[in-house]
Amino acid sequence: MRLRTVLATVTAGLAAAATLTAAGPATAARALAAPADACSPAVSIDSFSDALDKTTYEGTFVGNFSALAVDREGRIAAVSDRSALFTLDAKTLRPTGVVPLADENGAALDSEGLVVDRDGTRLVSSETEPSVRRYSRDGKILDRLPVPDALKVAPAGRATTNQTFEGLTLLPGGHTLLAAMENSISGDTTGIVRFQTWDRKTSHRSFRLGDQYGYRTDTGLGVSEATATPDGRLLVLERGFTAGVGNTVRLYLADPRRATDTGDVAALTGQDGVRLVKKTLLADLVNCPSLGATAKQPQPNPLLDNIEGLTVTGGTKSRLSLLLVSDDNQNAAQITRFYSLRVRLP
Repeated sequence: MRLRTVLATVTAGLAAAATLTAAGPATAARALAAPADACSPAVSIDSFSDALDKTTYEGTFVGNFSALAVDREGRIAAVSDRSALFTLDAKTLRPTGVVPLADENGAALDSEGLVVDRDGTRLVSSETEPSVRRYSRDGKILDRLPVPDALKVAPAGRATTNQTFEGLTLLPGGHTLLAAMENSISGDTTGIVRFQTWDRKTSHRSFRLGDQYGYRTDTGLGVSEATATPDGRLLVLERGFTAGVGNTVRLYLADPRRATDTGDVAALTGQDGVRLVKKTLLADLVNCPSLGATAKQPQPNPLLDNIEGLTVTGGTKSRLSLLLVSDDNQNAAQITRFYSLRVRLP
């Protein structure tokens, strides 16, 4: 579906979400259709919706969302880190389908990244090993991509449990897939994370290991999502949490095209002549207008929560519409919240 068409349906969906009903507590849909307002010179927020917070669909808890993607029909695919793959209606955000996900032995995943490939299959990253698997729409495993040994969870590799493939995105053209580690691996300087790519010659070929890049996060933050822009750059969400204070969520524009391939670099120190991925701050979301949002725990801005998912829903090469979602961790003190943002790229 054309980007502008998807934009129209998703924008309408967030406006309509206040009337959505679903099985679960009547924690009502709170959606505020406010005039666009600035989070920064480059980013504005249109609306938010808590319509799906603490609801269920066909017996499955609707929440724990860690990634979003737009499918070929303009619907929204959403993956939870509790091994559930949802399809959401783009106009209402109402769930229209859910399938369970599992590994080859039927064990649950810690699903964190999601890509809808051009043939409609789903690529899903899991933090458990970590892994990237291809699934059919009904949840059948079709393929599994190779992962460098260094990025595997210790003792198989140098990664820390629950700190691996948090972001997953397909670059324009469909030939390169990129996964973003959430935090550093052992031996690398704290705050420098690795982005791994896979390449294929055509959309019908299997992915093979490609280049790898280093990316420096802000102090105390990790990468919660990475999503490609139409011009081949990346939108990167950096996120952190401080008890009693709340979440920090920053949106960066990153450009890996001139970064050094770090696949053969044993230790990334930031002072080794390696060119890291260049990044530019687009917005610290604490500066967004709250739009009347309320929080269930202390937050520097009541609009904020544990934002993990991000997808581009429409626009042009330089002006994009985004849909974000928070992971409530099935926790009474957190919220499943969708955000509609507009971004002007430098």
